[in-house]
Amino acid sequence: MKLRVNDNVLETDAAPETPLLWVLRDYLNLTGTKYGCGIALCGACTVHIDDNPVRSCVFPVGEVGEATITTIEGLGGSIGVAPGMHPVQQAWREIDVPQCGYCQSGQIMSAVALLVGNPNPSDADIDAAMAGNICRCGTYIRIRAAIRQAAKAMGSAS
Repeated sequence: MKLRVNDNVLETDAAPETPLLWVLRDYLNLTGTKYGCGIALCGACTVHIDDNPVRSCVFPVGEVGEATITTIEGLGGSIGVAPGMHPVQQAWREIDVPQCGYCQSGQIMSAVALLVGNPNPSDADIDAAMAGNICRCGTYIRIRAAIRQAAKAMGSAS
């Protein structure tokens, strides 16, 4: 099957019931998306399908169809403050959000989806959108601060 991933058309011979996570990691070698729990509870495997956050560990690749998949590797491009970085990634770096970093690709993908739908979120909006993204290091205060900073950067860029 053909998949549109990060603005590229890629082919895979994976079975349609294979979770998208394993197709991305094992077939397409896009390892930025992480395996966490395998039951869509932790958020580490979050990717975008047509700009909507999806837990790829339980999403069958056969259900992607003609949709566009964006992984952590596909963020950035020309909209970032720093070359190749999305404003959310830049804020993550400037505020030094990660400790171990394992959950961060899922956190970032959820934060980007939030800001696409709500460019000026309240703390309650951020908390609601990020619920289900577990950070074992407890960097939630820095995550919220980075989302606020990225929202400001994205607002000033428009």
